[in-house]
Parts: sequence; structure tokens; C-alpha cells
Amino acid sequence: MSNTLVRIKRAILSGHYAFSEKASLELEADGLTELDIVESIVNAVAIYKTIRSTSPFREHTREYLHIIQSTNLEGLMIYSKGKLIQEAGVETYYFLISSKKAM
Repeated sequence: MSNTLVRIKRAILSGHYAFSEKASLELEADGLTELDIVESIVNAVAIYKTIRSTSPFREHTREYLHIIQSTNLEGLMIYSKGKLIQEAGVETYYFLISSKKAM
């Protein structure tokens, strides 16, 4: 398991995560809960893909988004995309940009 995935899981398990408005809307549209996303990330064995952000609104010049596809405890495949950030002295804070059922 990668160091990045371990850091993401620790942030999630510590409650150091937040959902963007888009991710919250996707959750609602797919009938998912925050717990479904947490379970999916904790169950993940690998990061599916890491991409470089192309958003003009990003804070840093080099920002990476981590895509995780894994099942929740009921076996439902879930797609999530997020980034590790530092905020208010918390070293690893995971901000979910997208969270929905995987296609």
C-alpha cells in the first residue's frame, strides 16, 4: 500500500475530511452517504490514479488529485476524487472533490 493511501486513510479515519459542494450533490444524486465514501476509502487497497490538477483556481502550482475506486461494506463500487491538503495545523486533511457510484 502506498504511503499516500496510508495518509489518506489516516486522515479519513481521524475525521479530517470535507466534501466540496459538487461531491455533496453527487452523493445525494446517487443516494450515497458520507459513511459509504469513508468505507470505500478505508477498504481501498490502492489509489486507482493520481492526476495533476488543471483547475485555474488551485492554491499551489503543483496540486495532485487522487482517484480511488473501491467498494463500501455492502459491495457497492464507489468512485472518489480528492486531494491531501494542510489546514489549521492538520498535516493531512483530505478534501473530496467528487464522490459517486462508479460506472
